Amino acid sequence: MRPTTRFAPSPTGHLHLGHAHAAMFAWRLARAGGGRFLLRLEDIDPGRCRPEYAASIAEDLTWLGLDWDGPIRVQSAHLPDYAAVLADLSRRGLVYPCFCTRADIAREAAGSAHAPHGPDGTPLYPGTCRHLPHERRNALYAAGTSHAWRLDMAAACAATGPLSFHERDEGRLNCDPAGFGDIILARKDAPASYHLCVTHDDALQGVDLVTRADDLKPATAVQRLLQALMGWPEPEYAHHRLLLGPDGRRLAKRDHAATLRDLRERGTSPAEARAMAGCPD
Repeated sequence: MRPTTRFAPSPTGHLHLGHAHAAMFAWRLARAGGGRFLLRLEDIDPGRCRPEYAASIAEDLTWLGLDWDGPIRVQSAHLPDYAAVLADLSRRGLVYPCFCTRADIAREAAGSAHAPHGPDGTPLYPGTCRHLPHERRNALYAAGTSHAWRLDMAAACAATGPLSFHERDEGRLNCDPAGFGDIILARKDAPASYHLCVTHDDALQGVDLVTRADDLKPATAVQRLLQALMGWPEPEYAHHRLLLGPDGRRLAKRDHAATLRDLRERGTSPAEARAMAGCPD
């Protein structure tokens, strides 16, 4: 097997050592198997993504000693692709418009002493708009009320039946997307969600080995559901350990983790940076 892997960061900040670990993990699996390593920019969030960060990603990876195959796929240049997927799911009655605000959902959850929570610990959407009368829905449309698009999880799971995925070194694992509730597939401020875009692009680009940190392993259930609904190929998965900082917390842009650019300016060599990222030569 010649695997095709990918590294798909969001250009919301400069890359740090956690990104380096993820990129090196995918790159080495591809190169060791004589396969392809792809670079993709997941920039569908216009409020957080910046062109300067997009440019620095390629610079940082090149400095690390990584190369990639083919052009960089920039998601914001392919919005009609994701709209087509939403339209298909809508025709099949598997998505619905949600006019709720975050405050509405928070009030609903606060009013229930036993509100169900998803795998990430956040309250599940209570389904307020799932059975909204057509008259009310049409009135909201006519008024120009902003809305997201949610997947009708019960209908989707009924359409696919039981799901599983193949984890490298672990074998076949069962998964249950129902625990995530009616997830958002298109936000009010972004034309498509992470789950929709990443699953679509993996299928389109022929990614057959998905690599990422193990904190994202539960999300595989949602992506397997979308693959089954759309008839997309099922890739193999390889989840790697999460790189942590000295304080034991995951490295994150919001916590101002040291960036690869910072290290380069301090005189750190690429080999030293790879070792710091847990990927020594």
